[in-house]
Amino acid sequence: MTEDVIRTKSLGLSAEGVRDQYADGKAAKVWEIFIGDKKSRTENYKNFLVGMLREKGCKKILDVACGTGVDSIMLLEEGFEVTSVDASDKMLKYALKERWSRRREPAFDKWVIEEANWLTLYDDIGHMVGGGFDAVICLGNSFAHMMDNFGDQREQKQALSNFEKCVKPGGLLLIDHRNYDHIVYSGQTPSKCIYYNSSHKTDIKTSVLYEAGKPAMVMMDYFINIAQPMGGAMNGNSNINEFRLSYYPHMLEVFKRMLKEAFNTKQDYKIFGDFKHLNEIDIPNFYIHVVEKK
Repeated sequence: MTEDVIRTKSLGLSAEGVRDQYADGKAAKVWEIFIGDKKSRTENYKNFLVGMLREKGCKKILDVACGTGVDSIMLLEEGFEVTSVDASDKMLKYALKERWSRRREPAFDKWVIEEANWLTLYDDIGHMVGGGFDAVICLGNSFAHMMDNFGDQREQKQALSNFEKCVKPGGLLLIDHRNYDHIVYSGQTPSKCIYYNSSHKTDIKTSVLYEAGKPAMVMMDYFINIAQPMGGAMNGNSNINEFRLSYYPHMLEVFKRMLKEAFNTKQDYKIFGDFKHLNEIDIPNFYIHVVEKK
């Protein structure tokens, strides 16, 4: 894996306070190959998200971590009105390309896509918020890209506060993260992601960085074979691409407290594990937080 290795160990910076780990464009391209096909979405994911939004009567959705647009596209096709933002212009170009190619479809013609920073989100898009969105979504472990630069999570709290400001009374915030409690304890990350049914073989090497005895960063080295399967087997090793993404390891109890603080305890709050109620699963890969603003 010489010429095919993609490294993003020196993180780019797309906007002040928010690191763009896809800034070199190469990792963004491989990530799009891996997750970009919306048909690869698991039925569990689609049924959970769409079902939750419809159950609560949500129509107007803000996707604050749209990336290549895979969630937003799914929601547009399901009849929702979607506004999509992301800090990475390299990721957004895939969403913009999809909007252009499907511009003759009314839903895609009205699709709003903007580059935005979570730390200034409300100021950046306040003119579009109005009375608030029916739902704000931040999914795919996206929030964990924001690091704790000051050691007190002030920027993460500010971002959650901005999300809250964009939710109308009675609306929802759906936000998720990996089970970092388990990752920190075991030192391993399952390579099979519940959010995608990719045909590309993937391995993940996980490292945990500690500061002052506390986990401060989880680094995941992804090894993705981008070759198409041939007769059930991958086409050699020449198409294996490697890139590293770094995440802040959100511990479940701490994250719960931050969410409740952002909503000033005026909320109806539920947590799911891998789209199931927590009492139905022992060790989930992902936690999905659903907060209803009162």
